[in-house]
Amino acid sequence: MIVCSVNKIAKMHGGNSIFEDITFEIKEKERVGLVGPNGSGKTTLIRLLAGLETPDTGQIHWQKGAKIGYLEQIPQYQEATTVKDVLRSAFSSLLQTEEKMKRLEMDMSKETNPDKLEKLITDYGQLQDQFSLNGGYEIESRIEGIVQGLNIPLLLDQPFSKLSGGEKTKVGLGLMLLQQPDLLLLDEPTNHLDLMAVEWLGSFLQEYNGTVLIISHDRYFLDEVVNKIIDLEDGEVNTYHTNFSGFVKEKEAKLLREFQAYEEQQKKIKKMKEAIKRLRDWANRANPPNADLHRRARNMERALERMEKLRRPILNRKKMSLQMDGADRSGNDVIILKEVSKAFDEKQLFHDLNMHVTYQERVAVIGENGTGKTTLIKLILQQLEPDKGMVRVGSNVKIGYLSQNIFFDVKDETVIETFRDVVKVAEGEARKILARFMFYGYDVFKKVAQLSGGERMRLRLAQMMYQDINLLILDEPTNHLDIDSREVLEETLEEFQGTILAVSHDRYFLNKLFDKIYWIEGKKLFCFEGDYNWAKQKMAELREKEIPEHTEKKKKTSVQKDSTSTNQRIENNNFEKALELLEERISTIEKKLLETEDLEILQQLYQEKEEVEHEWEELCEQLENPY
Repeated sequence: MIVCSVNKIAKMHGGNSIFEDITFEIKEKERVGLVGPNGSGKTTLIRLLAGLETPDTGQIHWQKGAKIGYLEQIPQYQEATTVKDVLRSAFSSLLQTEEKMKRLEMDMSKETNPDKLEKLITDYGQLQDQFSLNGGYEIESRIEGIVQGLNIPLLLDQPFSKLSGGEKTKVGLGLMLLQQPDLLLLDEPTNHLDLMAVEWLGSFLQEYNGTVLIISHDRYFLDEVVNKIIDLEDGEVNTYHTNFSGFVKEKEAKLLREFQAYEEQQKKIKKMKEAIKRLRDWANRANPPNADLHRRARNMERALERMEKLRRPILNRKKMSLQMDGADRSGNDVIILKEVSKAFDEKQLFHDLNMHVTYQERVAVIGENGTGKTTLIKLILQQLEPDKGMVRVGSNVKIGYLSQNIFFDVKDETVIETFRDVVKVAEGEARKILARFMFYGYDVFKKVAQLSGGERMRLRLAQMMYQDINLLILDEPTNHLDIDSREVLEETLEEFQGTILAVSHDRYFLNKLFDKIYWIEGKKLFCFEGDYNWAKQKMAELREKEIPEHTEKKKKTSVQKDSTSTNQRIENNNFEKALELLEERISTIEKKLLETEDLEILQQLYQEKEEVEHEWEELCEQLENPY
């Protein structure tokens, strides 16, 4: 069944046509990747699909009653609203049902009239069936799954209004995933996620019950999740029923076929033009001029005019042109960290950290958000001092740094002014260089403050390519770059003769370029000689070894507690098992409530249920605060 149908739509912005005559369909359960160069109109198209904008011409039809989820602008909440409140709002109707059930429970515990009590029991049973059928008893477990997957447990009790933009985006994504819309529209969902959260989101979307459309430049993520690609380029769309890798192959083959067809048609047109010219020449040389030959020439000319001319396909599109200027080589020891520790506001980020990077190594630093990756870079750049230990940069090391927050403090300067602040060349030469980074014509006079994230990244890369650098430090360098630009960056870095240290969550980028991985976890730094896939495997093995030790420590330090209602001692403080037992008790009592009509027994059951629920809450508190 078709969820969304797009029929011959067109859209213009500022007098410029973004696309026209676009037609495609999205069917139930499809996982669609929307790809195309930056500026091709992907975000405009997804806003049209979300119903936030209307097409200038054409129509978009949605399946009747379909819920659409699109994370555009983060909603505002009251000052005291916590992240957990925001996530629970995904179940507002179920929570209202739960409140009604609690009020009915109170009413039933006090009611003495058998007829009224029977009516209350019937109403309660109907509400409970509705609550259970719609997943009311799974609310907390579903929230917990999203919270752990997106790695936001530390945000749960914080006011939503106090979060950073990236944190709000992650919570907004979590809220939308909990709402489970029929059509889920995601625009670069991995940008604010760490590597582990990206992998979790990929797995989540593979199992998602609805339909998904994703704009992403993450090639591994697209390969994992999507089974259909919509390619938006030059104002047109083409659909491929495959993942991203399959799309690349199919598109190349299609372009080759189109180019061959174009070449064949050009040969045919050339022959027809030559034949027309010869016929006219023969007709004019005859005495008198031959009318029949003129007529044949004219008929052939009309056939040529009626022929549908094929457009020449673009095989080599304009891409960034990167080439690093050579620099004097550094010493063999480029970066050395010994027994380094760092804390902020009494929160220990890492301790006793050791790192050794040598000349021409390709080193990546990975780990969950908040583990201290950017802090580690700032220590190497000597923007921060370690609390303990030594940080040393080797001899003749010339650093080029690409940060996540590029030019955030530049207000009124233009692209060319900002470029020439760092690269001292004449204006004409500066414009030539910037053209290699896709800043053409009057683009160089744009205000830097008005540039997109991808354009800012390209401008900073342009500066770095023309500096005397032998150590590149890159903090999420592929963020905001489209796939073509990522490929150009990868090719350039492969040819770079110096040393590279990068923080990234782009698995394709990590596997292609890096053969040494430093992984921050549990306030420690682990080193793996290999690419990301190798490091991931080895890290999983290390975790498995640590789990038995961690479990043994937990047994020794947990607080013991008696459970009077279950009439048994909880051995070894196995809280999880105790919670399961209590939840089973509550479920059993609820079943008895539906089956019993005796007023006295009903009141006893309600009292017992309240006691067990109170005990369950106490046990939860102990589980959260074992000390």
